[in-house]
Amino acid sequence: MGAGESAGVRTTDADAEGLTAGEVTARTAEGRTNQFRSDTSRSIGSIVRANVFTLFNGIVGACFLVLLLVGRWQDALFGLSAVANAIIGSVQEFRAKLALDRLALLNAPQARVRRDGAETEIAPAEVVMDDLLVLRAGDQVPADAQVVHSHGLQIDESMLTGESDAVDKRPRDEALSGSVVVAGEGTARVIRVGADSYANAFQAEAKRFSMVGSELRTSINRVLRWVSWGIGPIGLLVLNAQVQVAGGWQRVFADGTWVQAVVNTIASLTAMIPLGLVLMTSIAFAVGAAKLAGKKVLVNELPAVEGLARVDVVCLDKTGTLTRGDIEFDDTHELPGATAGWRDVLGWYGAAPDANATARCLRDGFADPGLATVRTISFSSARKWSAVSFAGVGTWVLGAPEMVFGARATVPGDPLGAAVTVLAASGLRTLVLGHSPAELTDDDVAAERLPPGTVAAVVVTFREQVRDDAAQTLAYFAAQGVGIRIISGDNPRTVAAIARQVGVAVDEGYDARTLPADPEALADVLETHTVFGRVTPEQKKDMVTALQSRGHTVAMTGDGVNDALAIKTADIGIAMNSGAAATKAVARLVLLDGRFSHLPDVVAEGRQVIANIERVSMLFLTKTAYATGLAILFGALVLEFPFLPRQLSITDGLTIGIPAFFLALMPNARRYIPGFLRRSLSFAIPAGVVIALTLTAYTLTARSLDVDMDQLRTGSTIILAIVGIWILSILSRPLNRYKVIVIGGMFIALTALFTIPLATVFFQLTDPGEPAAYALTGYTILAIALIEVVRLLHLRFVRRALAAIRP
Repeated sequence: MGAGESAGVRTTDADAEGLTAGEVTARTAEGRTNQFRSDTSRSIGSIVRANVFTLFNGIVGACFLVLLLVGRWQDALFGLSAVANAIIGSVQEFRAKLALDRLALLNAPQARVRRDGAETEIAPAEVVMDDLLVLRAGDQVPADAQVVHSHGLQIDESMLTGESDAVDKRPRDEALSGSVVVAGEGTARVIRVGADSYANAFQAEAKRFSMVGSELRTSINRVLRWVSWGIGPIGLLVLNAQVQVAGGWQRVFADGTWVQAVVNTIASLTAMIPLGLVLMTSIAFAVGAAKLAGKKVLVNELPAVEGLARVDVVCLDKTGTLTRGDIEFDDTHELPGATAGWRDVLGWYGAAPDANATARCLRDGFADPGLATVRTISFSSARKWSAVSFAGVGTWVLGAPEMVFGARATVPGDPLGAAVTVLAASGLRTLVLGHSPAELTDDDVAAERLPPGTVAAVVVTFREQVRDDAAQTLAYFAAQGVGIRIISGDNPRTVAAIARQVGVAVDEGYDARTLPADPEALADVLETHTVFGRVTPEQKKDMVTALQSRGHTVAMTGDGVNDALAIKTADIGIAMNSGAAATKAVARLVLLDGRFSHLPDVVAEGRQVIANIERVSMLFLTKTAYATGLAILFGALVLEFPFLPRQLSITDGLTIGIPAFFLALMPNARRYIPGFLRRSLSFAIPAGVVIALTLTAYTLTARSLDVDMDQLRTGSTIILAIVGIWILSILSRPLNRYKVIVIGGMFIALTALFTIPLATVFFQLTDPGEPAAYALTGYTILAIALIEVVRLLHLRFVRRALAAIRP
């Protein structure tokens, strides 16, 4: 038995009192606490490994080491770039980690325990072995425990076991850590803590950080895989060509010219690797997450910044999202023939220990009469009612009118239906209190069955205040072409009335009790209706799945524990900070101040990331395309490679790397359009082919003019630099002052490198000669003209592709 396991569950008077202060102190000293280091973000070690120990860093590192060993440190500058990439990526992610950890700590859930006979809330890590947990609806179980007392206690273990149905818990049943109380209340004695608890022992499955879908990340990884497959055979082809140019394998080892052959090969291989693209993507995500944190939006996973920008349907839970979530008691509406004593019963419901937020509102209007209960059935969000029997009085039932009295509650000709219909249509939340002369039996409680002969006594109404920013936010989504589905457990008429208040054009809400069970039929309903009432937690999840089956990218917002399953299933789950701990634990985004109006900010950040990374990706992928083309052409034609690695560092840094950093962080409000990689490659590959053919043609021309190798390399570097600057300007269109400054700065830096003596000596740049100057000028103009044609055709291709995917 481990230090984190209990010998057994006590069934003494301590079951009511809990541990004493002395017992808690002793267990803490023994280390029998629930302390467990569970990172709310990536660990420092994993961040360093992810940024340093990659396939491409390995290739670059090996090339860097080879050049150092052969004494060509001047050509190993690209290695410093790789080191800088790793450092900057690690620092950015570490800063994001610190921000996430601080925010997660500030918003960590509390555990409720009974010690020395008094209830208290403590941090989950302060729970000790044999503590008596007090569990109520919405709580997340902090440590494995055995149930001592249960009053309709139901626990959702789906996040641990995959079982979607809530499980009834009776005395001596186990309540697993990480599971969620969805109904009833109870107490449970802790039997396993820390690393021994279920959720921590199976952290890989229970961990809340599953990877959110990212088109950017997936597309970039696909390109990296393609490059990795080609580097080996292309490298051998280039090496053989460089050796043959130098006189063959025997000669190069005899006269030492193998060093230049290796340097040329390394230059061709390192040019193929789009190292900076991964860095730019990570930085863009991290900066976006940091900016959102400043706006009180906690991003649990960086690519979720991109995710919301791809969403085309947002499912909203009415309470806490469109409304403030602060429910207020409104009034009571007595029905004909009402049983006396209902005021006392409402007072009891308001004072009940397991009262939910709605029931607690009754405390303002009704005093607790101190009635003694016989049996109770706690409220469940699935059946939407609760019941209590009092000795000699019978049973009272409080719940949703349609769930207690069925169709009667919707028929205008019935007194109950008439009252409910009118009140719900005005936007008020309605509950009905009914009475039955029969007391609940043990079988009724076990089966969660309504008592026979229940008669409606009074309709109770509640007010919700609509959020000031709800209408504006919904109007934003409508303008952006994002569909809205308002989903609630309330009366469909009430939900529709609230929807109309925030600008949604709807006459009636759809009663979810009549939703089809068939997924296809359900998807059809969701395509044609906007507002849904009387939705159960399981239906919320099914509705998200049905929308996803039709190709929609779905976001789900909510704050209640009944929203957790749907939030977990959605592509992007969004929780309010005021919501249940379990709901926040599975959400991708948490609105820390509960303001729904932050979602447009998240969309804007996501769009900026996607659009800017698409722009800079064309820079990096063009480089990969022309480097691959050059390697294949020069290898096949057995030509000496026209660059030194240090010369490629000039064009890489000043036409791609440095400007890409600025462009990746610029404002950009373009809507998300699927097909990022295809669009990028449709420009990068043709542009890369043009550059590769231009440089090959210039090399052949220069050789025919008897230009020496230093002059040829200088001419090739000039062509690549000028064409690179031109591509940068093309992809930056439309130009603004900021972009002009960036492009102008790069051009000035290039001019300086080609004119300052110290730079020309280091980078081995020389006068290409008059004949070669005419040639490189002509080839440069030709390449620029052809790339303009490529861009024109690319824009036409993009427009046709967009027209094909738009409805």
